[in-house]
Amino acid sequence: MSEPAANALDMVEDFNERLSTTFDTCYTWSYDSFKLGLRNLYEKAKQNQWDSTTAIAWHIDVDPEAENLPDMNNPLFGTHLWEKFTPEEIRKFRREMLSWSLSQFLHGEQGALLATAQIVDAVPWMEAKYYGATQVMDEARHVETYDHYLREKVGKEYPINPHLKTLLDQILTDSRWDMKYLGMQILVEGLAMAAFAMMEKFSTEPLLKQMTQFIMRDEARHVAFGVLSLEGFYKDLNEREMRERQEFAYEGCRLMRDRLHAVEVWREMGLPIEETREIVTNSMIMREFQKMLFSKVVPNAKRLNLLTPWLRERFHELDILKFEHEEPSA
Repeated sequence: MSEPAANALDMVEDFNERLSTTFDTCYTWSYDSFKLGLRNLYEKAKQNQWDSTTAIAWHIDVDPEAENLPDMNNPLFGTHLWEKFTPEEIRKFRREMLSWSLSQFLHGEQGALLATAQIVDAVPWMEAKYYGATQVMDEARHVETYDHYLREKVGKEYPINPHLKTLLDQILTDSRWDMKYLGMQILVEGLAMAAFAMMEKFSTEPLLKQMTQFIMRDEARHVAFGVLSLEGFYKDLNEREMRERQEFAYEGCRLMRDRLHAVEVWREMGLPIEETREIVTNSMIMREFQKMLFSKVVPNAKRLNLLTPWLRERFHELDILKFEHEEPSA
């Protein structure tokens, strides 16, 4: 190996993290369609592929310190902490929050890339393998898109939030294919759809709005992929197996709720962590954002027959049970 190639490999190794994973790889020797909804979704996915390099207007200039998202949507807006900021600190805070939010999207998309590749290996239906392969391409494109925006337009990237990392690790290391669907397609993708919808609705930055619109089209299919694949699967599980899925769903929702605290940004801005956490947790903006986040996850859990009294009680503790009557995906 030449010296430049060896150095490049060393640089890559510096940023690698390896997980030990075990799951069955499943050949499927029947090529018939058993789930027509998945076949139709696959056809739609093929028709709606796009190229980040040519579809996105990367020539647009971006000021990451401008009010690209309304200041009033920040849970700290109007508080005594916000009032202490100088105009320069407000501009810095905007950039830090944008960088932190998009960095979590970037890391989550890589998690989705890895999880969906595992689904292609493990799922027992050929049409699910077909569709899963299109999602692998989608997720690679999303990683590329967010990385490009963060590098070229924002100029800063945050590490992965520990709560998000914990959930992704659990999804990737679980040996059961349905748990990968439940964790990624139902929980992570469902929550991401709501976050993307809010960003697309309120963003005044045209490039960010455009790329979010493209990504949302893909994500809507991804949630539908999970619902269509798992629908009917859980009704035949025994009580122990059902409880394992319910505990996984509860833990995933708890982690995603706690992920919303941008502690790394607060620390960067010199804010008092516990006081800031309390203000953010109790803010009306955060409560409304959580409503959007869980408005798809909870009804989809109900559609999949997971919302038994045990999980209902846990979702009530998280204050998200009230979303069970929202319109489910797919």
